[in-house]
Amino acid sequence: MSFVMYSTTWCGYCKRLKSQLADFGVNFEEINIEEVAGTAEIVEKVNGGNRTVPTLVFSDGSAMTNPSAKEVVAKLDELKA
Repeated sequence: MSFVMYSTTWCGYCKRLKSQLADFGVNFEEINIEEVAGTAEIVEKVNGGNRTVPTLVFSDGSAMTNPSAKEVVAKLDELKA
């Protein structure tokens, strides 16, 4: 996997992004920060203390918060280069 999406079950932005990424055929690991201990802290660290989802952490260590599907695809293309 090229990135992990940190999300919650109630997040509308998460649901929209997951649907859009599916349309692009993008596979990823998803982790629910309310169900997996220690993951909310990862999101907080990336987002200056805020639990903002969706937060994506890529294989190169970079992160995006609530990106568009096109931004994610562009980042994945960059990682392939």
